[in-house]
Amino acid sequence: MSSEPSLHDVKPDSQHLEETRSTELSSEFLQELDSIEQTKTGIYSWLVTVTAALGGLLFGYDTGIIAAVLVYIGSDLGHTLSSSEKELITSITSGGAFFGAIFAGMTADQYGRKGAIYIGCVLFTIGAIIQAASFTLAQMTVGRLVIGFGVGSAAAIVPLYIAEVSPSKYRGRMIGLDNMSITGGQLVSYGIGAAFAYVKGGWRYMVGGGAIPAVVLAILLVFCPESPRQLIYHNKPDEAAKVIRKIYPNGTEQQVADKIKHITYHVDLAKAAHEGKSRFWVIKQLYVVPANFRALVSACGLMAISQLAGFNSLIYYSPLVFSLVGFDNPVAVGTIIAAVNFIFTFVNLILVDRVGRRRILMCTVQFMGFALIIAAVAFLYIPIKHDLSLEQGVTVGWPAKLVLVAVVIYVAFYSSGIGNTAWLSSELFPMEVRSMGTMMMTCVCWASNIIVASTFLTQFENTTPSGTYGFYAAICLLGYVAIYFCYPEVAGMTLEDIGEIFSHSFGVKEARAIQKRMKAERKAAAGQAAALV
Repeated sequence: MSSEPSLHDVKPDSQHLEETRSTELSSEFLQELDSIEQTKTGIYSWLVTVTAALGGLLFGYDTGIIAAVLVYIGSDLGHTLSSSEKELITSITSGGAFFGAIFAGMTADQYGRKGAIYIGCVLFTIGAIIQAASFTLAQMTVGRLVIGFGVGSAAAIVPLYIAEVSPSKYRGRMIGLDNMSITGGQLVSYGIGAAFAYVKGGWRYMVGGGAIPAVVLAILLVFCPESPRQLIYHNKPDEAAKVIRKIYPNGTEQQVADKIKHITYHVDLAKAAHEGKSRFWVIKQLYVVPANFRALVSACGLMAISQLAGFNSLIYYSPLVFSLVGFDNPVAVGTIIAAVNFIFTFVNLILVDRVGRRRILMCTVQFMGFALIIAAVAFLYIPIKHDLSLEQGVTVGWPAKLVLVAVVIYVAFYSSGIGNTAWLSSELFPMEVRSMGTMMMTCVCWASNIIVASTFLTQFENTTPSGTYGFYAAICLLGYVAIYFCYPEVAGMTLEDIGEIFSHSFGVKEARAIQKRMKAERKAAAGQAAALV
């Protein structure tokens, strides 16, 4: 039995919130209450994660399918679309996602994580129907906007929900399943695009098909629990205990009770911080509390780098780019990119908890930049005119093939690194600002995405393909420097403990020291277990 006081003795109020959180005594005591994290987990949390990850599949499918639609839509909306109109129906989804993320973040605590996911399912279904029935640019734009609302909601809430139903030792891999679903959805979208390429009005089947997984997710979500942290937040500890027993089937009743106390303590911290305060006040805490602000800079900065590095220009426009450089079947070539994206997302899934977030980033981001430099040089040897057409009589030569190879290398490093790791950053925020922090991070994602989606073709025309890819390469290399100084390693830490590392700095050194201590503790525990045997 612990000699420490009960939680009732250490329960904080808003006056001494930061003092209580920072004391060594409370930290050690709370770690004792979290011993259930060391027990063997079952399949339940994986099944819940796989179900929730269908939201990621919808995200990936509906953002990826536009690439094939742009190639085959022709004049079905009343006229042949110009470059600016293609940018409009592509970027409007990112704009909708921006506002969808805000709405989801503002309501996620009040109505729970599942409620926001249900709303996303409805939006995906309605948006798919509107798109499939579109005969004008305005109708298609509205459909893509509604889809964007759903994408933003899914992007903000699904990884947050998964993080809160995941054992800490598997959290990275479980959130990684959502990332795999996103890239899997993009791969499926390219396959569907190829399947309906030569069907009259086939693009309507492409966009309408997005309603199917949305309906399936809404049905399966009935069998998933609400997040234990949300249940406790809404004063339902008994229901939370039932969920925790399923997530940790090998935990004792005492460990379940201790886990409830551990979460309750941090929920009370959040409530004490929010008591009598508006949502605007909560958002303000992300900026005025130094630890929260540093977490925000780390999370949002990484997300901005992941988007401004230009990856989504490939997802949205790769068939157009590959037709530009002379490939006869650009959608098939684009499918190669989607397949590489999916495969290397799996690589990230395997490595993220074993190797760590920071180490993966430090081994991948700079090589993204080098690959883009190769692509920029190769484009110098491809005779592309200002109106984005090839000189007459040009065939696919070594420069076009080198562009493809460079893009494949770029995507491999992106998907195994920052592309998926950026979405793990919701774990950097303490619970009292987690939903708002995740909302801000997702808003940064979509704001950056809008910039890329709405300017890519124009940038190609005005700065040349070489200038465009050179710009994205510079973002990667500058991002590598920022990550080195500002992104700490948090693999294996509980969500409740991560916020402590930002107390005095960006936590790179502090996190490294904690990781060493955790490793030593695991070795000592393993040695004691071996001695008992």
